[in-house]
Amino acid sequence: MPPKYRFSMTDDEPFELISGGGPGPGGRLLFLCDHASRALPDAFGDLGLERTLFATHIACDIGAAEVTRALAERFEAPAILARWSRLLVDLNRGEDDPTLVMKLSDGSIIPGNRGADVAGRIARFHRPYHARIDEMLDAMGGVPVLVSMHSFTPSWKGRARPWEVGVLWDRDGRLARPLMRRLGEAGFTVGDNEPYSGELENDTLYRHGTMRGLPHVLIEIRQDLIADAAAARAFAARLAPILELALEDMGTPALTFTRPLGAPAMPTIDEKTRESLEAAAFRRLVAHLRGRTDVQNIDLMNLAGFCRNCLGDWYREAAAEKGIALDKDQAREIVYGMPPAEWKARYQTGPTQKIHK
Repeated sequence: MPPKYRFSMTDDEPFELISGGGPGPGGRLLFLCDHASRALPDAFGDLGLERTLFATHIACDIGAAEVTRALAERFEAPAILARWSRLLVDLNRGEDDPTLVMKLSDGSIIPGNRGADVAGRIARFHRPYHARIDEMLDAMGGVPVLVSMHSFTPSWKGRARPWEVGVLWDRDGRLARPLMRRLGEAGFTVGDNEPYSGELENDTLYRHGTMRGLPHVLIEIRQDLIADAAAARAFAARLAPILELALEDMGTPALTFTRPLGAPAMPTIDEKTRESLEAAAFRRLVAHLRGRTDVQNIDLMNLAGFCRNCLGDWYREAAAEKGIALDKDQAREIVYGMPPAEWKARYQTGPTQKIHK
């Protein structure tokens, strides 16, 4: 194991942590593997299941953990992997999801999950896993990129699945689209949101990617291609340069929000109403900044990491997504309330001309 590839896990942690050696090609990447393990804590025994079932896909995503570790090593990137089986608690589900603790999986009854203390499992296993992802993303700084690794069975209910790789995504296709194209060019049969949909609210990437505005993608690999450690590492070796090209195609990552922003305790609000509320909050912010001409852009940048120019540029990018072309000064004038050059002449003080040209 190379010295830059570090592993840690203590007895009370529900995750395996691999810390990247950076700075390296994976300095902005965080790999995740929600279904990495088939193990269970001693206190839960075997959940009443026959031990042979723990070798099947109902216990873990076969091969996904080995691919994740190999990619983390290749990119010198951090990775967070589940330590316990999805049969205990599914980390790729929201806390309110009825499938969070499965009582029946692919025809197999799980006796130990009947009457389970779901709240206790959430507190002990689910929340710490997601809290560690949040901590890692915060520590990485900038705009990290999330890559979540999963695997799927070659057939389902007697029907063969033709895809070798599935790319799952919601509304943010910055990385998904170039990745699918590069995979196709490399000769893979690729499924676009196959065999599952990436539009699952409150799953891992929705929570840590969509709601943070971070670029992200979920990669599903057919299990017969990564059935043992050697095959998984060989597959990772093929996948790594493809992923690297897709990241280059995507370009410099930036925050992009594709769904209305919410909060866990918010009441149910339809999407149109939520977008209206967010628009009202934006207008209030712009009005506030127009009134506070004493606050310089350099002050905003130093304290908050954004300025009036940023807001104008974000407005311009949002307009472009709707097919509306605005030049830089047109978009910024919406924020300044006047042409930017006029605002500078009236209110700018000190050597701030270099801020966000």
